[in-house]
Amino acid sequence: MMIEVKISRYDPGKDEKPHLETYQIDKKEKMKVLDALNSINEEYNAQISYRCSCRAGQCGSCAVKVNGETVLACKVEIENGDLIEPLDFDVIKDLVVDRIPVDSRVKELNLFIDDCNVYTCPAVINPEELENSRKLRSCIECLSCLSSCPVIAETKEFAGPYFMRYLSKFALDPRDCGDRARTGFDEGLYCCTSCGRCVEVCPKEINTFGGAIEKLREISCQEGIGPLPPHKTVKKLIKETGRSVEPLGGGEMGDGLIKFLGEQADEKEGDEKGSEHVKPDEKKPKIAFFTGCMIDYRLPDVGLALMDVLKEHGIDVMVPTDQVCCGSPMIRTGQTDIIEELVRKNEEVFKDYDIILTVCAGCGATLKNDYPQYGVNLNVVEISEFLADKLNTEDMEPLNMRVTYHDPCHLARGQGIRETPREILGKIKGLEFVEMEEPNRCCGSGGGVRAGKPELAAKMGKRKVDMIKKTDADAVITICPFCEYHIRDSLVKEGSDVEVLNILRLLQMAYRKD
Repeated sequence: MMIEVKISRYDPGKDEKPHLETYQIDKKEKMKVLDALNSINEEYNAQISYRCSCRAGQCGSCAVKVNGETVLACKVEIENGDLIEPLDFDVIKDLVVDRIPVDSRVKELNLFIDDCNVYTCPAVINPEELENSRKLRSCIECLSCLSSCPVIAETKEFAGPYFMRYLSKFALDPRDCGDRARTGFDEGLYCCTSCGRCVEVCPKEINTFGGAIEKLREISCQEGIGPLPPHKTVKKLIKETGRSVEPLGGGEMGDGLIKFLGEQADEKEGDEKGSEHVKPDEKKPKIAFFTGCMIDYRLPDVGLALMDVLKEHGIDVMVPTDQVCCGSPMIRTGQTDIIEELVRKNEEVFKDYDIILTVCAGCGATLKNDYPQYGVNLNVVEISEFLADKLNTEDMEPLNMRVTYHDPCHLARGQGIRETPREILGKIKGLEFVEMEEPNRCCGSGGGVRAGKPELAAKMGKRKVDMIKKTDADAVITICPFCEYHIRDSLVKEGSDVEVLNILRLLQMAYRKD
């Protein structure tokens, strides 16, 4: 089968700028990108420059971008129309990039075992510590994470996931006596938004942000180096109130939306503690709503929209009033000493429910991914997954709007949920949906960055706004209160009148009865 492949060509000694060249090749069965490059050079004498060595996904030398995604050329199959480009570094020639700055930085940061006195330091790493750092040591130096990191594109303050993985690996190694947490802090440890992009592109699936950066943040907190002052304020608030944000208007909302919704549930059940008990109809699944701090105190309209949409479909849900912050802000910033208490409180509140609904990407990812590490396994279902096959489209009113969708990092990468929100958008009458350039690019609000590094968050927010503007959409839809809040703020700063709506608000509009 003949296919067409486009290659980015650039020789700094001859060309003013990169340009694309198109080649046609006969694609063989299971032909890899590397095979295609070899074939082009053989058939056309194209003399395209690229790196390759092991051809088995072990050396990392053949990393390139295919259609904008970082991959190993020896592992990914070539497809018709593919665009092959170099990683986002200075180009030596064609697909070969300059690795010297990265290698020099490794030397500058002393990224090798800093030996201690043999009489005071163990000669070998013990089995438990070996297992904890095993994944971190499987890096094949392909630099995909550095090329793909959205933070590096906005600031030089952040060394990047590649270096943070290195630092964390040594910080977790008892044979090393370097001050790795301090080095990490100085190299922008708190610039990471926990977006998970580095994990997504890693051919070895190393959990750099969760297994390395967050661990290094935890160590920095234990050693009194981190976190940043705003993060300490959030911890104090959680310890005092159980919530990570304060009500708008200086506490005028009392105990927040959760109290209001909880009282609704109490009244409905005719039981003054109804929201703390399971539903009396044992034939139906017992469903609870994990509200999350932002829904309680910043975006209560989203919580009310959920109740309206569920009511439209005859679905009963309880809202336990004793629930507390899921702990995500503390895990992301390394302040893990209070996590156990939060987990146990929520476990007690939600243990008797069959389904726990979440409308916050961060809460959902934390309950699904972090709670099991504390032995707590709840049946957490994200709202788009829950509603996708239940929507009553007959009673919808047409919404004559053009919308685009922003993938929250903790939904798309943290929970692997990308298609169900789009399925819902496709079912809303009158809605015109258009994808933005990079719908899953981090908006800059996560990982404590909006609080601790507001200038960086603003830069990342502006880049997202620029993508939204290009779609000429009336509204951008998302399913994360942090993303919603930050994107709305970014749009206002850029003088845009594009609305930001949680998908539940959009559904609420579609089921309006006026």
